[in-house]
Amino acid sequence: MTNTPVNDQFFQHSAEQLIHMEQLKRVELFNGRAAMLGIVIGILTEAISGSGIAHQIGLGALADGYAACRTQFLPFCF
Repeated sequence: MTNTPVNDQFFQHSAEQLIHMEQLKRVELFNGRAAMLGIVIGILTEAISGSGIAHQIGLGALADGYAACRTQFLPFCF
């Protein structure tokens, strides 16, 4: 029994989907590990320096609230 072109296309498409899903799993695993590492580094830096993660990345004024209103980072004040 020989394979028809339709069966060949089906198997090709199935193989492409499996490869894509495997690549997606590896990428998501890497992204998760990188995010965990970034959080740990941020927490350690916070413990050493005393400034929070928002201040470390330059968003301290937004986290403070009052300073955000004074410097007009937010369109409204609390």
